[in-house]
Amino acid sequence: MHPSLWREVWTLAGIALASLVLGAITGRYFIVAAIGFGLYIAATLRHIYRLHQWLHHRDGREIPDAGGLWGDVFNEFRKLIKQAGQREDQLTDMLTRFQSAAAAMPDAVVIVSEDDDIEWANPASATLLGIRFPRDTGMRLGNLLRDPELAEYLERHDLTEPLELPSPANAELAVSLQIIPFGSRRKLLLARDITRLVRLEQMRRIFVANVSHEMRTPLTVLTGFLETLRDMKHVRPEELSKHMNTMYDQATRMQRLVDDLLMLSKLETAPPRRHDEVVDVPALLAGLKEQAELLSGEARHRITLETQPGLRLLGSREELHSAFSNLINNAVRYTPAGGEIALRWWADADGARFTVRDTGEGIAPEHIPHLTERFYRVDTARSRASGGTGLGLSIVKHVLLRHDARLDIESEIGKGSTFLCAFPANRVAQAPALVHSQAG
Repeated sequence: MHPSLWREVWTLAGIALASLVLGAITGRYFIVAAIGFGLYIAATLRHIYRLHQWLHHRDGREIPDAGGLWGDVFNEFRKLIKQAGQREDQLTDMLTRFQSAAAAMPDAVVIVSEDDDIEWANPASATLLGIRFPRDTGMRLGNLLRDPELAEYLERHDLTEPLELPSPANAELAVSLQIIPFGSRRKLLLARDITRLVRLEQMRRIFVANVSHEMRTPLTVLTGFLETLRDMKHVRPEELSKHMNTMYDQATRMQRLVDDLLMLSKLETAPPRRHDEVVDVPALLAGLKEQAELLSGEARHRITLETQPGLRLLGSREELHSAFSNLINNAVRYTPAGGEIALRWWADADGARFTVRDTGEGIAPEHIPHLTERFYRVDTARSRASGGTGLGLSIVKHVLLRHDARLDIESEIGKGSTFLCAFPANRVAQAPALVHSQAG
C-alpha cells in the first residue's frame, strides 16, 4: 500500500481512537466522533474544491499545495502537466521542422480534410496551384481548383495514379498531382512541376515526326525508281544513268541526315571532355576552305580566309571540324552564284573569334532566334533543294556549348549574314602572331 494511503488510514484510526477517549470522558461518543470525522471530511472537501477550481481555471492558476494523500495527488498532477508540456514542445518542434522542410520543397504540399477543406499549404502551392496559406484556409479544394479532370479525380476511390494537368496558377506550367490519404481521415495533396518532362516529350514527338518526314521523301524517290527499273524490260543506258544519279543523290541525302543525327546524339549524350587537345585552327580552316571551293563548283563563289598563324584552341578537333564545316557549307549553299564568303579567325582581349560572312539573301529577324532548333528552316523547299538536313546549326550550338563558347548571328535581308563563334580566353592555346590571308 502506498505510504500516503497508510497515513490516511492512521489518521482515520487516530480520529476514531480520539473520539473513543473523548467520548468516554464526556459520555457523548456520537457527537465527538461526528465532530472528528466531520473535520476530516471538511478538509477533504476543501481539497476537492481547490482541485475543481484549479481544473476549471488551470490556465491562470498554480496547482494548490497540500499534505498527505492530497499532496501526492497534486504532485502527480504536476508531473503529468510537465510531461504533457514536454510532449507538446516536442510535437511543436516536430511540426515546425515539418513545416520548414515542406516550405523548402519545390513541390506543392497541401493538407486537406475529409471534406476536401484546405487546412495547410506550403509556399510552393501558391506557385504551382494558386493556393495561399493562410488566406485559403477552410476553403473547399474544388472551389479553388476548378478543373473537370481534378473534380473527377477527387471523386475516385483509387488515387494511386497521379493526374497530369496544366497548372491552375500558370498556364505555361504542367503539374503532376496526387492525393494520398493519411492520418485521421485527412488527405495529403502533392503537386510536382513536370513542365520540363512534358516539353521533352513534346520535343521527342516533334523530332520523331521530323526525322520520319525527312526520310520519307528520299525513300519514296528510291522506291519509285527501283519499282520503275524492276518493271522495265529494256532500259536505255542514258535513262539508267539518269535514274542512278538521282538515286545516288537521295541516298547521299539520307546518309548526311544519319551522320548529322549521330553527331547530334553524340554531342548531347557524351560527357564533357576532361583533356582537350590543342587544335591547329588555321590548318583546319585551310582544309575546310578547299572543301568549300569544291562544294561551290560552278557557282564560283569568291571564298577568302584570314587567320592568325599560331592561334590555336583547346578543344576537340572532330567537334570543331563539324561546327566550322556546317557554318561554311551553309554559306556556300545559301549564297547565290558569284557571291562572296569571308572566313576569319582571330583573337582579341576577350578570347578567340571565328566568323563566316556571306553576301546571300539574308535572314528575317523573326527567324534568327529559331535557327539553332532542330529541323528549323527559313525556306523549306530551298533548304532541301540545297541538300541541307536542318540539323547543321543545332550541331554548331552544341559544339560551342561544349567549348564554353557562343554563337552570334547578324543578318539583313538582301545584304547577307554573319555567323560569329566566340571562344573564351581560357580556350586560347597560343597568343596571336602575324596575320595571314588567303583568297580563292
